[in-house]
Amino acid sequence: MAFAGYSGQAYSPAGDKGRFVLPPLFRKAVRDSSDGRVLCLAKHERWNCLIGFGLSRKDELEAQLDREEELNTRLGRDYDRDLRASQLFAFTEVPFDDSGRFVMPDHLRTLAAIGEGLYFQGAGRFFTMWNPAVLDSMGAEWDAAKAACASLVADAGASRGRRQ
Repeated sequence: MAFAGYSGQAYSPAGDKGRFVLPPLFRKAVRDSSDGRVLCLAKHERWNCLIGFGLSRKDELEAQLDREEELNTRLGRDYDRDLRASQLFAFTEVPFDDSGRFVMPDHLRTLAAIGEGLYFQGAGRFFTMWNPAVLDSMGAEWDAAKAACASLVADAGASRGRRQ
């Protein structure tokens, strides 16, 4: 089956040693799109969150550069392909184990204000990863994601309480 994109929602509390767990729904999609256990992470261009995707997106990014360059040339605008390429390809490749555990690089945690948990939101070609408090500060267009996040965080808290 061909890679069908990222959809759904999940939550992962921070674990020991600064590790998070890539939820099964996203883990399978990343594995399918990476031919292995490599998660690509980057800061989102506009929102205060991270994006994640598999290695197969590299080809898509090259095609995006071509489209952007062609459009800007047609419109008579300056286009710095090297700068744009350095923005698009500035992602970090992070390995994850069979259980989906991965270590979040400190610079990415800082850039997206990642704290004690990650909310995952599918977005087709990639998925976003949010600090729930940061997501909660977003506008009304994010109400569905905020509601899903709040429910998943509450479920995770209740599960932790039952284990203690």
